[in-house]
Amino acid sequence: MGVVIRTADEGDRELVTRLLDEAFQDDPVSVWVFPDAAHRRARHPGLMGMFTEVVLAEGRIDVTEDGTACALWLSVPADAGHAGHADDEDDDPVRLREAVDPDNERVELIGRLTAGIHPAGRAHEYLWMIGVAPGRQGEGLGTALVRSVLDRCDREGLPAYLEASNADSRRLYERLGFDVTGRPLDLPDGPRMWPMWREPQPGRGA
Repeated sequence: MGVVIRTADEGDRELVTRLLDEAFQDDPVSVWVFPDAAHRRARHPGLMGMFTEVVLAEGRIDVTEDGTACALWLSVPADAGHAGHADDEDDDPVRLREAVDPDNERVELIGRLTAGIHPAGRAHEYLWMIGVAPGRQGEGLGTALVRSVLDRCDREGLPAYLEASNADSRRLYERLGFDVTGRPLDLPDGPRMWPMWREPQPGRGA
């Protein structure tokens, strides 16, 4: 049986935040942002909640019908800045830091660094995050969520973009047609992130 996917709404805010928190607690980038485990457990849910709020307002969140996986997408227009947003939103990383963890410079820095490598000049779909409940990983739920949007990209001739935060996810995205684009982002004293781009594949999404 296929994976049933629906579009999340405001009623799913807590569900999505919890999924992202559980899925990314031990992710290399989250550990870099919040090196202390106890501090991460306290502050990480707030960061995931802010991400959820942004994408509910500006993009689209897909959720599996059983509530065990979600994917956060933004549609980036061709005239957007490197961050995928208008230039007047350059203060977003500052506001994020102030809301989540005011004394933690890395909350702001991760936003600025990923914005700096985000491709500009072509409209595309941006996979911001994808989270799968720890007990359900490896079942193909994340792949199903991503493929549903990539099929639409193929039909509409749209490229897609993401940043892979670990080597395992990079390999998954490569199987889905993404290629590393530009130079990897090496976080200061931290892990590597891979910017990945996928050109539309005519005929796949028909």
